[in-house]
Amino acid sequence: MWVAVANLQNLALPGRRYYPNQDGYSEAAYRRKVAWVGQQFHRLSADVLLCPEVWDEQALREAVAASKLRYPTVVVPGAEAGAQGTPRLGLVSRWQVERLQTLSDFDPADQVPVPELGLQTRFERPVLMAELRGPQDQELTLLGVHLKSKRPKFLLDAEGNPLEDRDDPSVQARATLRSLLMRAAEAAALRRFVVTLARGRQRPLVVAGDFNDGPLSVTSQLVAATQAVAYDREARDTALFHAVDLQTEPGLRHDRPYSHVHQGWPELLDQVWVSEEFDPRSRFAVGEVRRVEVFNDHLLEGRDGSRSDHGFLRVLLQFRGA
Repeated sequence: MWVAVANLQNLALPGRRYYPNQDGYSEAAYRRKVAWVGQQFHRLSADVLLCPEVWDEQALREAVAASKLRYPTVVVPGAEAGAQGTPRLGLVSRWQVERLQTLSDFDPADQVPVPELGLQTRFERPVLMAELRGPQDQELTLLGVHLKSKRPKFLLDAEGNPLEDRDDPSVQARATLRSLLMRAAEAAALRRFVVTLARGRQRPLVVAGDFNDGPLSVTSQLVAATQAVAYDREARDTALFHAVDLQTEPGLRHDRPYSHVHQGWPELLDQVWVSEEFDPRSRFAVGEVRRVEVFNDHLLEGRDGSRSDHGFLRVLLQFRGA
């Protein structure tokens, strides 16, 4: 089973102004983007694709059609008639989707005050939860995520006009703090879902998407809690393990790959984490991570609206007996 994460960087229908300061795609630009995304999907040929940054479900459907591959499921909950405010997560799957749900609200215990913005009570981009069944009756739960970006969260008035001097370094620091707190709050709220789904080993769990932070960051470890395993073996029950660290195919281990370049600094923002059931060292293992691949050559080709500013991550999960 190949699972891929493909951030599509504002996939939207032509003419749609998805942000107030962003012009919509012309018809020609839209066709170029759909054709490019279709080529990448064909190249990935994943069984399950998780696609952050989709504004219109129709646009994702056209990109899948351009791939010339057949997928029974192409959905973008919340963007069926066009997303508002923020883009949504798309799911493209060959595996049967037995249950699909969006998780928007935090548990009340996870609500966090953000300076000057008040109490954060929900995910800025809802989490996507899907229960999947494979062709040989394999079972898997997928949590698709797109956490708050590192982009500074400046204060705006009701019309979207700035209320702060964005050139002031102190203001920039305060705005970056807001973003960090928002992402951390989302990570902690996501951790509650992970614990609920992983505890008791009901189904193998995969958490994938754009974390907007690296695997060893505090926010990613809030979600995964992998480091707790070093001093508490019982923590494995609810811990997540990074696919890059578990891959078993000989000769594939190398320096940690990257999926995004920000101000010249490469980072692995797009990630796939798995539960203990994909760690072959575990007595509860039902499979393993065979291979992790990153498709990021286009990041070196210059900025172009038809290409994404993220590399795509593809992970091969192999079930025992499959």
